[in-house]
Amino acid sequence: MLLDVKLGQLPTWLAMRDFTPGGVVGALRRGYDRYFNKYINVKKGGLGGISMLLASYVVVSYIWSYSHLKHDRHRKYH
Repeated sequence: MLLDVKLGQLPTWLAMRDFTPGGVVGALRRGYDRYFNKYINVKKGGLGGISMLLASYVVVSYIWSYSHLKHDRHRKYH
């Protein structure tokens, strides 16, 4: 797990990862399954999981539209 890796061991740890398309898809799948089982698929849930999902959507949509927003902020009256 990435949190258990020391900074000096990071290049070695990254070299051992599987960066093939199947490996990346598998990592994304495992991450989604961990998130779903920890925050969504619980007996007594709250707003934590849904609010994190919504916040990540807002951040990603801002990043995708940043170039357009950056261009528009220099316009004052038109």
